[in-house]
Amino acid sequence: MTSYQELCRELAASGPGTFGELDTTGARSVLRRFSDAWFATAKRRKAGDVSARFPRRRRGLMPVRWYHGTFTLDGRRVRIPTARGTRPLWVRLAREVPYPAEQIRSITLLSEGGRLFLDVTAEVPITVYPSGEGPDQTRVAGVDVGIIHPFAVAGPGGEALLVSGRAIRAEHRMHLADTKARRRAVARRAPKPGQRGSRRWRRYRARVRRVEGRHRRRVRQAQHEAARTVITWAVNQRVGVLKVGDPRGVLDLPAGRRHNLRLRQWQIGRLLQILTDKTTLAGITVHLVDERGTSSTCPACARRVSKPRGRTLTCPHCQFSGHRDVVAAASIATRTPGGGPTTTGSTCVVLPGVVTHRRAGRHLPGAGRSRRDPRRPPGSARIKMARCGPPHQSVGSRSPNQRGSTTPPKSQ
Repeated sequence: MTSYQELCRELAASGPGTFGELDTTGARSVLRRFSDAWFATAKRRKAGDVSARFPRRRRGLMPVRWYHGTFTLDGRRVRIPTARGTRPLWVRLAREVPYPAEQIRSITLLSEGGRLFLDVTAEVPITVYPSGEGPDQTRVAGVDVGIIHPFAVAGPGGEALLVSGRAIRAEHRMHLADTKARRRAVARRAPKPGQRGSRRWRRYRARVRRVEGRHRRRVRQAQHEAARTVITWAVNQRVGVLKVGDPRGVLDLPAGRRHNLRLRQWQIGRLLQILTDKTTLAGITVHLVDERGTSSTCPACARRVSKPRGRTLTCPHCQFSGHRDVVAAASIATRTPGGGPTTTGSTCVVLPGVVTHRRAGRHLPGAGRSRRDPRRPPGSARIKMARCGPPHQSVGSRSPNQRGSTTPPKSQ
């Protein structure tokens, strides 16, 4: 039995007490997640993915969702309904909900890393701007999504934005090294297969879950900061349309163990979803376009250029030189949604003359001058990370695009 409707009919016929103290709404949310997971696995297996597994494993903790009208929000307390004949559940929040009660549509009670969270879904209105200050649909900017630079934006008026993600990459590296060291340290104390774990082993597993949850929250916050930087810059430039290069096609290409790990840590889908959500609230339109060849095609002569080792793209044919990610963003801005690669010699690719540099992840350990990462032992080789200025100064800088010209020369 996998259909959501069949599961709901079975729940109604089973009577009270089937899901313990959960009410009908909470029980149906669990059935909905199980049904969605089953059909998603069936779709992947039908497409040829034999590694997909059906949700047959029993789980002690499942996210439970209640929609609008079934719960009550009272300041920092939330009243959650339970089964008939049992006392209601009151959950005390650590901080105020940042949305009015009439805008909240649902709440989800979930556990992550041994900590209890309340996920709130609210209907947020689109930003309203004064007359003549809102986004202009005739102003288009291109966005190139990457690993070293999560977002590189090339907009109109000779302006560009580069958001550095080196602190995020260092967080992934240090977390991986810390995980490997912890596993080597407890390998001898691990229980044998088939034996029950000791109290020490349970404490170790609880600490692993806390560290993993903290790492995911740090990276997620840094991704939101990077997307917020792009939206703030676009609003200041009155950009109405963002053409974002969709690089998800590289996920299907096997590139080895190390590079596959980098792609998994990149989290392309989450970056695109975060950027799309924030642009929708800001009243900016987003179009996904094909980004193939934008980082390896000269915008001046439209010839293929070998991939550079650094961040500077240099064409050996016409001697054009410019920042690789800025060139890609400028080429993406000229492409049509739904079309293929259209970067040709006749395409007018205008490179920005001034590049604004920003950094994402100031909260990460080791991102500041005086904040040493506690996971890095003293005396070890330091990883080159993004250095932040004083708190009263703006993080980043503006630099002229000296290597690339504002308008590339026409091909001969």
